Amino acid sequence: MNHDDITRSTLQHYNEHAEDFFAGTIDHDVSQNIDALLGAITTAAPHTILDLGCGPGRDLKTFSGLGHRAIGVDGSERFVAMARQYSGCEVWHQDFLHLDLPPALFDGIFANAVLFHVPSAALPQTLDQLFGTLKPGGVLFTSNPRGENQEGWNGDRYGSYHDYDSWERFMLAAGFVALHHYYRPPGLPRDQQPWLASVWRKPMC
Repeated sequence: MNHDDITRSTLQHYNEHAEDFFAGTIDHDVSQNIDALLGAITTAAPHTILDLGCGPGRDLKTFSGLGHRAIGVDGSERFVAMARQYSGCEVWHQDFLHLDLPPALFDGIFANAVLFHVPSAALPQTLDQLFGTLKPGGVLFTSNPRGENQEGWNGDRYGSYHDYDSWERFMLAAGFVALHHYYRPPGLPRDQQPWLASVWRKPMC
């Protein structure tokens, strides 16, 4: 399968299970991740935030409720419709392999549990789009299931599972500067922390 076929299969899964996904994730506490993004932005609030892979709109609603201008983007038609209704925010229908984002618009990008769906060979192109749509000095937050740099199918969904060193290489090659990273959930032994979260800055020049 080519990258577009892989993406279509993953998005079809989310379209078919959109309501179940919403019900299963609406109560997830990602405040640590939201705080990590907002805490790294150095300009004065309110901020313009892109929620990449916004799903049904849970985090869009949170950002908007905090007073920020929040815009979502998702490749699933069902999620786009649900996110618009649930959050009241602007939501764009674009998949991660064909992003068409405005230049230097966003103070921050929240990529929570989404970029691992991008095949590693296509990741540089996606990161280039994210770099370009951030303002100089803007911040990108990412959280992905960590692994040992393997990728493949998990049912109908494709995933790439990087360790920190591999993820850092992709991010530095895209032009980002590392700020910090951590593992989730907090307060547990490392073997019980399946999520790798990291925060990156676009240089000022």
